[in-house]
Amino acid sequence: MRAAVEEFGGYAQPDRSWAALLAATAPAIDLSVPAHRAAAHRWLNAWGCRIRYPKDGEPPVFDEALAAWWEHGHAALPPAGTRIGELTDEAIEALGDCFAELSAAPAAARRSLGPTAASKLLFALRPAGLMPWDDLIARGLHGGRDRAAYTAHLRLGRSWARDLLAEAGVDEQALVARLGRPGHSLAKLLDEYCYLVHTRNWSVTDGERPVPTGA
Repeated sequence: MRAAVEEFGGYAQPDRSWAALLAATAPAIDLSVPAHRAAAHRWLNAWGCRIRYPKDGEPPVFDEALAAWWEHGHAALPPAGTRIGELTDEAIEALGDCFAELSAAPAAARRSLGPTAASKLLFALRPAGLMPWDDLIARGLHGGRDRAAYTAHLRLGRSWARDLLAEAGVDEQALVARLGRPGHSLAKLLDEYCYLVHTRNWSVTDGERPVPTGA
């Protein structure tokens, strides 16, 4: 984890775009607010989702779909501040439903939001507790990108988080500070690890012996 955190520190764009989203939606993201939906749209595209912006006169498909989902879907999210190691099985199942609905929501003509953008949006809404993914992470770890794979991803992240905290013998705030990323969540650092290993094919070696990349 320490090596992955240090490696990811060289990627500046994710943190810049995240800071822009937080500034545009302070004190918290509320997708009932049109400006917050617009900020989420920009952030998703900064994270590589490529959701088309409507031209003048075209219906705002993504904006309307996001507003409709938020009206009922936000109630199923865990409380703000819930950390990944604290997720219950019941919360993960509810998040699986949130993910499936978001993934199927229309984002443009003849295009749904999709599993990558849905996972990233859920992370934006609950950054302390939810790990996003991309196609390579999802398929590399779980063999697919459906609801079952997403809930498996959250359970895996929860297991990793609990193991790391038990090994470190400190709480999450102290652990991320020790890793050099104070103020970030363990969910975010675990996603950075997954991104490096599965998306960028990165590995770290211990002497001459490769450390297992799936651990």
